Amino acid sequence: MLAMLCGLLAACSSASIDDYRGTRPSFDLQTYFNGPLTAQGMFQDRSGKVLRRFSVQMNGSWQGDRGVLDEHFIYDDGEKQRRVWTLQKLPDGRYRGTASDVVGQASGHTEGFALFWDYTLRLPVDGKVYEVRFDDWMYQLDEHTVLNRSVMSKWGVRLGEVTLMFRKGAQP
Repeated sequence: MLAMLCGLLAACSSASIDDYRGTRPSFDLQTYFNGPLTAQGMFQDRSGKVLRRFSVQMNGSWQGDRGVLDEHFIYDDGEKQRRVWTLQKLPDGRYRGTASDVVGQASGHTEGFALFWDYTLRLPVDGKVYEVRFDDWMYQLDEHTVLNRSVMSKWGVRLGEVTLMFRKGAQP
């Protein structure tokens, strides 16, 4: 009975960045997010219904341990947005980042082929701005492809998910 209970509890726990230690390829943000990239993505509400689709044109550049990632979003309804991340590589696979619509600093950590990125975003919706937490998981599948899955929440309540596929150097 105890073994079954432990198994159920483990199934309910969330993934840890340490689960990916030693996996390949090793996710190096300075290499992957350098130069032109594209992404395709969607936002799903908590029921799984796709509410928005979008594409992103990005360009990354690094000087030493500091980088800039310039993102240009185009949504399926024609809306356009821009976000410019300023990134800093820290010791032990850690990163921090800022952007004009991010509250405070984002913090990230890589292990193996994974990156966990955590931040609060000011999200405009219907003329109001909400502060929404993002738990962002990125997985580098190969030298060209990264999959990104973000869970959005407010006050611990899951609002929905964002899924993206990044392609390095690819044009839509």
